[in-house]
Amino acid sequence: MSGRDSRRPGDDDLPRETAVPADPDLAADPDLTADDAANADEDEPLAEAGLDDDELSALEAAAVLGGTVDITLPAGFAEERADRLLANAAPSLSRGRVQALIRDGRVTLDGATIADASRRVKPGQKLTVTVPVPEERRLDPEPMALDIVYEDEWLIVVDKPAGLVVHPGAGNDRGTLVSGLLAHGEGRLSSIGAPTRPGVVHRIDKDTSGLIVFAKTDAAHLALARQFADHTIRRAYTAIVWGVPSVDPGRIEGNIGRHATDRQRMAVVTRGGKHAVTHYRIANMVGVLDLSEKPLASVLDCRLETGRTHQIRVHLSHVGHPLVGDPVYGRSPARLQRMEDPRVKAMCDFPRQALHARRLGFVHPITGRRLKFESPLPQDMRELLASLEFF
Repeated sequence: MSGRDSRRPGDDDLPRETAVPADPDLAADPDLTADDAANADEDEPLAEAGLDDDELSALEAAAVLGGTVDITLPAGFAEERADRLLANAAPSLSRGRVQALIRDGRVTLDGATIADASRRVKPGQKLTVTVPVPEERRLDPEPMALDIVYEDEWLIVVDKPAGLVVHPGAGNDRGTLVSGLLAHGEGRLSSIGAPTRPGVVHRIDKDTSGLIVFAKTDAAHLALARQFADHTIRRAYTAIVWGVPSVDPGRIEGNIGRHATDRQRMAVVTRGGKHAVTHYRIANMVGVLDLSEKPLASVLDCRLETGRTHQIRVHLSHVGHPLVGDPVYGRSPARLQRMEDPRVKAMCDFPRQALHARRLGFVHPITGRRLKFESPLPQDMRELLASLEFF
């Protein structure tokens, strides 16, 4: 699977694995500069689109505390779907939550209730959004061991172990990283996202290890969220995948949205979804069975140009190189599962997706300093590579 084009006939509109010049962020690790923004994403930052900053701030406050907000679309604003516009306008409003507000009749356009979340809005029109006051819910602090990489009065960077959920959700009310941070900082996390997601600026999956930043103040939270929206946050990952990509370095591009039949999964879609781009280079190849065989797996350095749910996992799986151990998007070739070789068994039995968020870089939201953090490969991934006779 390592030396051929893995796309199927008819996949012309699906992710493209193309050769590109070496990405400096995957090689020399340059410092962040003001020119680092990758502006390929279709979701234009709303502040730059001319929306009123006071209206945006009011919408974010309503998303957290409840309330009614009017947003007038200025002249020159590009026509946009109502749900996408509102979800992009406030860090604490997910698109699913906006769609629920629309279904409940809580969004109007020029005084008329919107019935369809895909309704397009135009310059000069006025959206009115009413967010109900959230039900009282208390998130209890839970002391736990934390690997804190950096901390000041505005933010905290943590090296998250695999298996730890970032914030409460379905089936995960206790034992989350947020609960541990509340205990560590005596409750000092931003109110944005409260009560269950205070301070959460971005997320990594439960079984992905590595670096993640949280905000302690609302000002820091909003400034960091803007950097994510502008794609100036630097995030690099180490991934161990089945096979070896035929293109190096490469760029995978393809919209990501909900799977057509399994709504718990994400997928590459030909219609709708969100624009997504993943850059990678091959750092090494592992698991050579004998000189006549191609390597079983490869170690990839990956960088996100956009940040979509499960992006690296979905993109790499779609081009034929899923993450080792991925229970949702991964698959070990059937012919390998029948082999007795201990290296093959180690890959088939690896208990989580072999993905580690190894680098995080951003401009400090208050001081303006450029910060860059590195996390070493965790022990389980090091042991996997050792069992594959890393070379």
